[in-house]
Parts: sequence; structure tokens; C-alpha cells
Amino acid sequence: MTDAITAAEFTAGEGIGEWRVLRRSAVARFTTGSFTRGVRLVSRIGALAEAANHHPDVDLRYGTVTVRTWSHDVGGLSARDLALAREISMAARELDVAADPAGVKDVTIGIDAIVGPEVQQFWQALLGHDAQLSRGGNDAAAPLSDPDGRLPVVWFQQSDERREQRNRIHLDVWVPYDQAEQRVAAVVAAGGRLVTDEFAPSWWVLADAEGNEACVCTWQGEF
Repeated sequence: MTDAITAAEFTAGEGIGEWRVLRRSAVARFTTGSFTRGVRLVSRIGALAEAANHHPDVDLRYGTVTVRTWSHDVGGLSARDLALAREISMAARELDVAADPAGVKDVTIGIDAIVGPEVQQFWQALLGHDAQLSRGGNDAAAPLSDPDGRLPVVWFQQSDERREQRNRIHLDVWVPYDQAEQRVAAVVAAGGRLVTDEFAPSWWVLADAEGNEACVCTWQGEF
């Protein structure tokens, strides 16, 4: 038995309007306005996490607290994440701390590779990241993650031949599903070019004035 849930099931949950799904986790950003107020919120989150025996990642800054929750044992979201998110949201409301869903984002780095294992080993040694187990359980060029969860995940896209006319390393910028089209429009207004929206709403491929590509991504269409 597993309590794994989909991104759609999490998003449809009650009492979690402050939260957005990014990749395989749920994230909320609270604007505290002061470090002291942030500490109070973090203290409440710590007590709730201990009571639930389910521990999120918490980032405390001067004016914000960002919380990310996901379940390692299911490789994504679970009913435990939904329950904890609901309790954290309630605590934030009791402390009169507002959320900023539009400020939620994540970044991963994609590298095109013909010889994936060799390329992966280079980046793992350089960054000191850990290799993630793929959902299939056997991927020689598995994504690399920062043990402290602070730096972007690096993942490897299999290529059949070298691409001489386009960048082989690109950023994936993960945003809330309800912010994606606005972000794409902002990029185009800033001089960018929409390369393709064939894969929307899962991701849009964009390019800057010199053709360097990046993707705006959401959970929709992923799982």
C-alpha cells in the first residue's frame, strides 16, 4: 500500500491555496516581513513536522520563509505532504503571514550528452552532487542533486549527435502552473523568442536574442 498522490490530487486539496507543485514536490513561499516573524513561523513548522514525523525543507531569509515538502519513499507527493501543507498554511494564517504563490520557482540544468555516463561522472565530481535513482531504477546517467538541496539539479538529455548551432546546456525554470503563460509572455516581451509550445502546458521552449534556449516548465502533463 502507498499513500502516493498525483500533482493534480494535491492541487485539488482543500486548505492549501498557498502551495504550488514544482517538479515532484510542493512549495510555499511566505512573506514574513522580518526575520523574527520568520523564526516564529519556522518554529511552528518544526513542531508540526515533528508531530507528523514528516520533515520538509525550510529556507529562512530576512523577509521570507520558503517550504518544500515531498516524500522520499514514494519519489514524489503523498497524502502526508498534503496533510502537512494544510497544517503549515493554517499556522501561517494564525500568525497573519501572507503567502506569495507567484514567487515560487525552481531551476534545473539540462545537459545534452552523447556519452551520458562519462559526462555525468565529470559533473558529479565537479559539483559534489549525489546521483539520484531513476524511477526505472537503472539509469547510468541519472540526475545529480545537491546533498543540501540548495543548488540546482543537473540532468542529462540523451543526444545522438553534437548540436553545433545551439546550446547544449540549458536551464529549466519551473514555475507554478498558473504563472507559466505570464512568464512566457514576459520573456517574449523582454526580447525572447518562443521556439515551440508543442509540449505546453508541460513546457515551453524559448530562446534569447542569440539563440540560447531555456524552458519554462510546470507539473502539468508530467504526472
